[in-house]
Amino acid sequence: MAIGILGTGSYIPEVVTKNEHFLEHEFYSNQGDRFEVDNNEIIEKFQAITGIRERRYAQDDELTSDLGYQAAKNAIEDAAIDKETIDYIIFAHNFGDVRKGENQSDLIPSLASKVKNQLQIKNPNCVAYDMIFGCPGWIEAMIQAKAFIQSGMAKNCLVIGGEALSRVVDHHDRDSMIFADGAGACILGETQGDGEILAHHSQTFAGDETFYLYFDKSNHKENGYDNTRFIKMNGRKVYELAVVNVPEALRVCLEKSGESIDSVKKVFIHQANEKMDEAIIKRFYRKFKKEVPENIMPMNIQTVGNNSVATVPILYDMVRQGAYNEHELQAGDIIIMASVGAGMNINAIVYKY
Repeated sequence: MAIGILGTGSYIPEVVTKNEHFLEHEFYSNQGDRFEVDNNEIIEKFQAITGIRERRYAQDDELTSDLGYQAAKNAIEDAAIDKETIDYIIFAHNFGDVRKGENQSDLIPSLASKVKNQLQIKNPNCVAYDMIFGCPGWIEAMIQAKAFIQSGMAKNCLVIGGEALSRVVDHHDRDSMIFADGAGACILGETQGDGEILAHHSQTFAGDETFYLYFDKSNHKENGYDNTRFIKMNGRKVYELAVVNVPEALRVCLEKSGESIDSVKKVFIHQANEKMDEAIIKRFYRKFKKEVPENIMPMNIQTVGNNSVATVPILYDMVRQGAYNEHELQAGDIIIMASVGAGMNINAIVYKY
């Protein structure tokens, strides 16, 4: 049985937030000290490392579940299936629905149930649940969906990755400039050889690495948000873990698939940081004593930002829809999807397009 992607969809919010937006922000260190350097210098250094020039934020009345619904609707249309044939809806996210101006996460009902409601799927046997797995959540949900189909428990699965990180960032933290909003989705089902998951690999590093991404108070200790927590990141530690362990996870997954490094046409890596992703792909090819091929790694972080669990499905959908002339996919192409994030979790999929 071949199990593959029947259709994809994505939703990128309309609010464009350029780096210049942060010029008037007051940035503080983790110790609560205000940075003496000019914001122009902070932003220039940030762009040089991450590659991000602008990012997208959800509109004031949009929630993460709304973003996921739009991506899901597009994926169902692309797959040309009856929505009532969907057996599972798995929504990968990390922070639930957080309304603009509020600081409480809404997780009841689950975001997957909210999407099912918005899609008006009436079949009660369509089971909807959420996946919390850090940025690699969408890939991990794909792995679960594959298992459901392979075991005969499902025919079609809707897998969504969505996040509205603009609602949970500390605007006094330089790392807040990394994060963005968006959603991507796909329909996974049995195929006739035109699309197939060949192998997958997942890991959790839960020693000191567990707390490289965490929730904590604002860097500005006197801003009146004593009881509010924001997403925080030890960027240097995340980088060090990722550039060592993600290339190895890619190697292991490719080995499991039986495919050669020369057959790989594209590698879709979680859009976390341009420099980090470039280091990952170089180290991956170095394991095979190869140079990185031209145009092997699509990227959209420059204009979309890091929307966490949504980065891989959004990027994959954009490439499928012809957003980049240099990144076309052809039937039979071998591609790899990989992510790293809170947990710390790492995973990868080798896929035959």
